[in-house]
Amino acid sequence: MSRSVPLLCCLLLAGGCGAERAERVADAGSAASTTAAESSPAVSTPTAFHLPSDFDTWLQSPVVAPDPAVLAVPGVSIGRFQGLEAVLVETPLATAAVSLVGGQLLSWVPAGQEDVFWLSPLRAELPTPIRGGAPVCWPYFSRHGQGNDVPSHGFVRTLPWTLVSAARENDGTVVLELAPPALQDLALGLRMQLRIGRQLEQRLITTNNGAEAVRYTEALHNYFHVADVGQVRIEGLAGRRFLDKNDGGNAHVQQGEWTLHDPRDPGRSDRLFPDAGGAYRLVDPGLRRHVEVSVEGGRTAVVWNPGEAAAARMADVGPHWRGFVCLEAANAGPDLVELAPGQTHVLVQRIAVAPLD
Repeated sequence: MSRSVPLLCCLLLAGGCGAERAERVADAGSAASTTAAESSPAVSTPTAFHLPSDFDTWLQSPVVAPDPAVLAVPGVSIGRFQGLEAVLVETPLATAAVSLVGGQLLSWVPAGQEDVFWLSPLRAELPTPIRGGAPVCWPYFSRHGQGNDVPSHGFVRTLPWTLVSAARENDGTVVLELAPPALQDLALGLRMQLRIGRQLEQRLITTNNGAEAVRYTEALHNYFHVADVGQVRIEGLAGRRFLDKNDGGNAHVQQGEWTLHDPRDPGRSDRLFPDAGGAYRLVDPGLRRHVEVSVEGGRTAVVWNPGEAAAARMADVGPHWRGFVCLEAANAGPDLVELAPGQTHVLVQRIAVAPLD
């Protein structure tokens, strides 16, 4: 079974940048919970996480098959997708595959469409992260605020996940819930929900199970399949400030809609847009479609493609760099989430596909 080399699309941005307890939801729009914001200054730095003591054990652990009762849903099964062990969904509305390593959405094909996601044909063996689909970066994005003792992009993208539940709604939409292992010494817990049908909805649900406030970052690292990244544009970011890794994290303003031919940094992109608005449109003339992405609970957008020169140095991208663009739903850079004990935060992305007029 082959897998990809670790993701290199990191944005190292400057800082600044109980049983009866009621569950409360943190407001990502303010990058902190309402309660915390009333009593403490603005969040400026994330929590520095340490490698959980059982991380290496989980890293080498095999995937565990779900309870057979969980699979008693028409259109849901366990199988392989391009050599990866995955939850497979097949309905008249769509097909999809979700890796049981990393909880990573590998494919979503609405009826009558090509795959919305790109998955690299060049992969290394596990536990190397999978390049493509929608990796889950949690509880930090890149290495922002972290030391060198932890892997880039969080703890959960290389660990075995469990399919907790599956259901099918009246219209044929399949609803899955998956979770990574509960890691020792980590106060935060994570669940992921997917609604797979004519549209896709994905939720990252984070709960602080500890006794102290935690500040963290996160991303749904979408690799969208395109005919040619040099021909697409992303609408919804014009005029917004971005922090550019290709320029040492310095701030600039997006001039017009995003394309790979931006004269300030042509042929590549590694841009983090704080406070990005949450509604984006990926226009792909080659596939004659547009992809609508709407985000709730996430303030940051990230747009990445390495370009030809950098891709040539990446064993799991190489000549395939033209086939994708990363447009990510995130809370990253200065857009931190702060959770008080017992609080829950939800990052939601909804994706829809339609033909170009």
